[in-house]
Amino acid sequence: MRNAPELWLDRVQSPVGQMLVVTDAKGVVHALDFADFELRMRRLMRLRHGGSDLSEGGETGPVRAALAAYFAGDATALHGLAVQTGGTAFQRAVWQALRAIPHGQTRTYGQLAAAIGRPTAVRAVGLANGANAIALIVPCHRVIGRDGTLTGYAGGLERKQWLLQHEGRTLDGNGSS
Repeated sequence: MRNAPELWLDRVQSPVGQMLVVTDAKGVVHALDFADFELRMRRLMRLRHGGSDLSEGGETGPVRAALAAYFAGDATALHGLAVQTGGTAFQRAVWQALRAIPHGQTRTYGQLAAAIGRPTAVRAVGLANGANAIALIVPCHRVIGRDGTLTGYAGGLERKQWLLQHEGRTLDGNGSS
């Protein structure tokens, strides 16, 4: 069994609430989640990293700076951050496809399934989307329902709507554009 990495937990304020950033000693992001979902984030970290403890602190300056730039309107601020997603090969394919969705655009679960060459795996894509531990950087908030409505988001639908509007995606009251 491989050695578990030393992981650092930092707390960052944002316009959508306090966020948790988990990085390793090299500054690679392993998780980015909302503080009100800390138990979920810790469960995902245990699943992916076994017994790794999360130590408070660490060097998250570049991540903090990228988040500040993102929330200030820089559409590309999060692109250069290194991530370690873990997960199965299928999940990693979904998460890579999520990172390919341009800022200000959305995709349906069906479109995401087609993008990874698995057009009939819509439900599995939804499950992989829900298991994403790296919010914003792996932008699972950019996935909407087939009919254009907002669908489940681990950070809550209000946050999802706020993030999409922040990125320039205009939505009506039902989530449709």
